[in-house]
Amino acid sequence: MKTSINQCNPLAGLEGQSTTMTPITPGMTSQTLYLDLLKKCLTGYIYPQSSDLELHVQPGRQPRTLLRNMIVRTLNSSGYKLFKVMPFDAKARENGTDWPSICYSMAGLKRLDNLQACIERVLQDGVPGDFIETGVWRGGACIFMRAVLEVHQVRDRSVWLADSFEGLPAPSVDADKHYVDLSENPYLAVSLEDVKSNFGRFGLLNEQVKFLKGWFKDTLGTAPIKQLAILRLDGDMYESTMDALNALYQKVSNGGFVIVDDYHSWQTCKRAVDEFRAQKGIHDPIEEIDGMAIFWRKSV
Repeated sequence: MKTSINQCNPLAGLEGQSTTMTPITPGMTSQTLYLDLLKKCLTGYIYPQSSDLELHVQPGRQPRTLLRNMIVRTLNSSGYKLFKVMPFDAKARENGTDWPSICYSMAGLKRLDNLQACIERVLQDGVPGDFIETGVWRGGACIFMRAVLEVHQVRDRSVWLADSFEGLPAPSVDADKHYVDLSENPYLAVSLEDVKSNFGRFGLLNEQVKFLKGWFKDTLGTAPIKQLAILRLDGDMYESTMDALNALYQKVSNGGFVIVDDYHSWQTCKRAVDEFRAQKGIHDPIEEIDGMAIFWRKSV
């Protein structure tokens, strides 16, 4: 594998590269084309260079690690970022199994397809409520929620973004302490200002977009949300997932959807979901999305 240094323009070097795109077919509307292109932009699917891995400072006192960290810090302080060049994997991007360097969402195309289908179903069926994602990273899935509302000219629903905007919390319950601690990973820490800026780049930041900044245990229970039609969970950890379900599940309208991004990728998340469903006697069938995420439609 090669290593590259990029400065200023993260899309530099893409000239001449291409990837498979959904072909335009007769009958496709401008709205369909817009949402299809937006999904590819948000996931970085149209940018092959997005597979390159940004190198960060790593813990450890080995001479090789210390030298590597010194190089990374020196380059970062000069406005450079160091990347390990990786081949683009279209299947991984469709399934959301890689961590793109250039993108607004790690969800992958199939999960955004599912999100679109769920949103359009609740709009078609008149299921009342707003949309929320708990754990938003750079805001890509919520940008897409807002875009679907715009395409359908919906003005009476809000998109809520709940996040610390500081990254993941340190594990504090037993279920999380024996799993991966990502609280110090700078890749996952995206500020509120940056997420707002991302919405602005797509022309989708308005009064329908609302932010809940802080740890879920401090914000979700008192959030001024009356009803939800879409509850999308992307908190990774047991505690974060359980906090979101305890605070928000009862606000999901009958016919609304619960989407869990990390069900198969984080055992801590799966445990929280399974325990919550058992405690509340939830028997609505779980449906698979892409081998990683799942969803169900609330019946009662």
